[in-house]
Amino acid sequence: MKTELKALPRLRVSIAHGTAIGPGKADVLEWIDRTGSLAAAGRELGMSYQHVWTLVKAMNEHFVEALVETKRGGAERGGANLTATGAIVLELYRAAERDATAAINKYLPRLESLLNEKSSK
Repeated sequence: MKTELKALPRLRVSIAHGTAIGPGKADVLEWIDRTGSLAAAGRELGMSYQHVWTLVKAMNEHFVEALVETKRGGAERGGANLTATGAIVLELYRAAERDATAAINKYLPRLESLLNEKSSK
């Protein structure tokens, strides 16, 4: 019995000196949007606060406008949120992922028919 194949595209928007956005950075944006916190986003993703901060800093530098705004902690409690540009970038990235998955899914039945029966178990 064959198991169902799944398309799991890993899209990256590459620029001369790195990746402007890819799966990890998109996940960071999504969790910042959900939690309002860099630290909480890191906990959800199994990343250190420092790693999340590094990714946010890189994204903020790569785009014409910052994708994430942060507020310092203290008496007013800190936090983070997506800017309007950040929300658009995340939306566009997730749409591209959905489109890529749909495109790949067209070819999976044929690929599956060519797999070794033992590989599909």
